[in-house]
Amino acid sequence: MTNNTIGEGLKAKFDSFKNWLVRYSKIVLPVILVVCVALTIVIAIQANKRKVEQEETVVAPEENTGEDEALLNVPEVPLEKDAVPGINELFDVYYKAMVEGDTATMEKLVYYMDATEILRAAETSKYIDSYPPLEIYTKTGPKEGTYIAYVYAELKFHDYDKPIPGMRTYYVCTNEDGELYINEDGEESDNELHYMREIQLQADVIDLNNKAAEAYNKMVVDDPLLADFLLELRQEIEKNVGEALARAEQSGEPEETEEETPEDTGEEAPVEVVTKVKTTDVVNIRTSDSETADKLGKASVGDEFELLEEKGNGWSKIKYEGSEAFIKSDYLEPSETLVASEVEQPEDEEEEDTQEQQADNSENSTTTNGTVRVKETVRIRKGASENSEKIATAYMGETFEVIMKQADGWTKIKYNGETAYVKSDFVE
Repeated sequence: MTNNTIGEGLKAKFDSFKNWLVRYSKIVLPVILVVCVALTIVIAIQANKRKVEQEETVVAPEENTGEDEALLNVPEVPLEKDAVPGINELFDVYYKAMVEGDTATMEKLVYYMDATEILRAAETSKYIDSYPPLEIYTKTGPKEGTYIAYVYAELKFHDYDKPIPGMRTYYVCTNEDGELYINEDGEESDNELHYMREIQLQADVIDLNNKAAEAYNKMVVDDPLLADFLLELRQEIEKNVGEALARAEQSGEPEETEEETPEDTGEEAPVEVVTKVKTTDVVNIRTSDSETADKLGKASVGDEFELLEEKGNGWSKIKYEGSEAFIKSDYLEPSETLVASEVEQPEDEEEEDTQEQQADNSENSTTTNGTVRVKETVRIRKGASENSEKIATAYMGETFEVIMKQADGWTKIKYNGETAYVKSDFVE
């Protein structure tokens, strides 16, 4: 068969197919269109299926990790009073040591107490007379052998005739020897903090905290002098602790609890007076010892001033541009100290000035409201950042002296005689 014959045969078949297609085009073309659409859908489904399988292969490990870090489930269990004998004994010994100033015993019961806390405990004990039997409530903690303890106590202070009520929250743990201790290391995990916050929001815990708050608020209403008494007491304690820390820092040695007296040496001990101070932070300089007073300027870190007087209300009188001015004492530290005999003393107006200063202190203290109250369990940090070093953990109901509420969402507070920070969302 020749090539011409094959070509003529194919041409005849093509012409026949063309004539058939033209005749039945109204039926054939829609069928072809449907087949093409069906193939497109099948191909798209298969491609999408492969994509989903690939994404699931990547996401699966992350989902497993999330399950491993799931937050603890917080049980709704009622508060129990005097339910754990070991805890009652722990706090009986702790409060007795606190009243007696037995810091050695307190250090054995608390993990951990730094030098400032030890000094504060010793100083506070000088003002406490006694305490009645404690009311101790507990809930199970986030880990085995741990408890959240709520201690209601009414402390009797010197120079005030009625016991003052208060509630404090503690995190109690069990060591390897099975002994209970108060955990104050501030190293709780996110899970532990979540657990504690949820416990604090349970109705019976809120009621218990309200009980203590109502008892205290009633005393303040009945006796307006109570708030002044507590403010002056706190300022006196912080002042004494600060002075002890300053002496220890200058000497380079730990502060001794018992100092050598003139009777021991046979000589009169020289009295040192701070004559110059320098700033430890950026701080406003004001016309008087009040945060509402006019600002004269702003001091930078390390600026030095002549100290005219350190007042009992938390302010220091300094010499500024040839005149008197005031700075919060919390932002100052000694930079020059002289023996009292070397310091020139004003003569005529000294006694009169002292009386005026005492009157000013009394007047200012009644208008000062420098505390914040913890609403939820929160970490106390060295700086205003979540990456800053953790100092401790604060629990609902605790109060701290506030230095400044900052615009960046952090509140600067006074903690154990030092500057610290907490998230503003957790305090009021």
